[in-house]
This record gives sequence, structure tokens and C-alpha cells, in this order.
Amino acid sequence: MILVTGGTGLVGAHLLLTLVNNGEKVRAIHRASSDLDAVKNVFSYDTYETQTLFNKIEWIIADITDVTTLEAAFKNIEYVYHCAAFISFNPRHYSVLKKVNIEGTANVVNFCLTEGVKKLCYISSIATLGKTTDESLSTEETEFNPEEKNSVYAITKHEAEMQVWRGTQEGLDAIIVHPGVIIGEGIWNSASGGIFRTISKGLRYFTPGGVSIVDVKDVVKVMINLTSSPIKNEAYILVAKNIYYKELLTKISDGLNKKPPNKTIAKWIMISFANLDWFFYKIFKIKRKLLKATVRSLYKNSFYDASKIEKEIDFKFTPTNKTIERVTKNYRRDFNL
Repeated sequence: MILVTGGTGLVGAHLLLTLVNNGEKVRAIHRASSDLDAVKNVFSYDTYETQTLFNKIEWIIADITDVTTLEAAFKNIEYVYHCAAFISFNPRHYSVLKKVNIEGTANVVNFCLTEGVKKLCYISSIATLGKTTDESLSTEETEFNPEEKNSVYAITKHEAEMQVWRGTQEGLDAIIVHPGVIIGEGIWNSASGGIFRTISKGLRYFTPGGVSIVDVKDVVKVMINLTSSPIKNEAYILVAKNIYYKELLTKISDGLNKKPPNKTIAKWIMISFANLDWFFYKIFKIKRKLLKATVRSLYKNSFYDASKIEKEIDFKFTPTNKTIERVTKNYRRDFNL
């Protein structure tokens, strides 16, 4: 049997759909407050038998930070896909990030070891990889630099990876994948889902930076391929395209039948907005929406090389145009646009 953590997230939901379609016996853990209807929505894109497929999943209420709830979840499990994580770039969330990303992953690794799991597949992030000094593409060998201005998210995900590598030293077979910004449909409260929501309301401005992106379906395909293969104790970057924000936003705007952004916005203006956002948080306790770390990322190129996975399993990433065409179509369906 296969166990999936984070099954109500973007990757987790698409992973569950693929696994049950493949005829696998699957167990997924979720918190009592999680939205299972969003998972059913992901299932509804590919089949009219949404409820039938959904019912094939054995759902268990559990929390990766609570070891007592994980005991039942790990019984008779052979393979684990660890997708659960807390995503935030706000330094004030460091304690939660540490609890979920580091301690939660340590718990998952420990149970994999004690229960004799055959292989663990952990989804990390390109945020845990270092940056090159000569503007060349970062690879799996570009080491994380703790002296850089790393986000709290990157720091905790990097430490989570150390827990996985610790598990391999103790006898656990594992795979780590480093996806770029994941583009996919159905879980619209995800990070990339926020991009589609923002553009659907109209967006006039873009920033000059660039980002690495990948289709959620490609992430799932690679995870399943690697987990079922003899490959072990390796890490892989998953990036379909390195793209500038202007091009990405224009493609999504076109797919949503919206006017694309046509003006750049100066960095100092965005920093001013971030400072104002901080002021309203301090005075009125309004949830922060724009962090300085986010602003910095919008004005730099974060580009990565995915040739390792392409060569080792002969994998071809989905063309970005096809990904955006599919996702914007499903967005329009869900929001009646």
C-alpha cells in the first residue's frame, strides 16, 4: 500500500488521482479541517466517475507533527510520498515552518525506518538549492548557502532534506525532487493558484525578473517513475521552462481572456508597498500580503537546469503553452469565466 501525506495540496491531489487511476491501493492522511472537496474537484477534470475514484482512497485523519496519529497511518505501508508542507515566506511563521517542515519530516522518516518502508519520495523545492555566481543555471550540485538571504521557507525545507538524507544513512531508500513553481489546476489557494486569481481580476504591471516553472502533472509523473524505479538516494530538479515574468503573465492573461500587463513597476515602489503592508499589519493586525523577500524574488532571475532528470529517465516535460492552456481552461470552468 502507498501512503501520501499532504494529499489535499496541489501536488498531493494530482498524485492521488494518478495513483488510483493506476490501480494502486492508496492511503492519504489529512487534518480534520482540510478541504476534501478540493481534491474531488481535481478528480473531476479527468473523469465522470469522480466519487467512485475518490472513494478508493483510504483517508485517515492524522498530522505529521503528532506521532500518535501517524501510527495507524503507517501500518502495512510499502511506499511513501511525502508532500505535506507549510508554505510561508513570513519570518513570523518560522516556528510553524520549523514544526511542520523539519519536525514533521523527521517524524515521517522515522516511521519509514521503523515500519520498513521500501522507498520514500520527498517533494522539496528549488528554494533549497544554491545560486551560481556567474549567472549560469543552478543544478542539483549547486549547494545551499546558509550565509545568503534565504527565506525562512527555504531554510526549513533545506533542514527537512537533511532529515531525509539522515534516513538514507540509516538504511532508508529515498528520492528528493526539487520542482520549480508548480503550475496546476484545482487547488486554487496554492501559490501558483494565486497567480491565476490575480490575473483574472486584471493585472497592469509586471516585474523584470524570471522564474522556473513546471506542470503539476509532470511532477507527479516523475515522482511515480522514480519511486517505482531502482534509482535511490538521488535528488532531481523538475523544471520545464525558465521564463520571465512578463512572458508568463502574458500567456496566462491570454488564456483567461484578460488584457496582459504592459508596464513595469520599479522595485522601490514595491518595497514601499511592502513597508506599508508591514505598517498595516503592526497597527491593525491585517494579514500580510507583500513581504520584502517576495519583492526581492520578483526582481531577480531564479533559473535552474533540469537536464539530469531528462537524461536519466528520458523524460520530456510538457510544453509550457500546453500547460497554461489546460490550466486556464479549467480555471474558467471553475469560476464560470
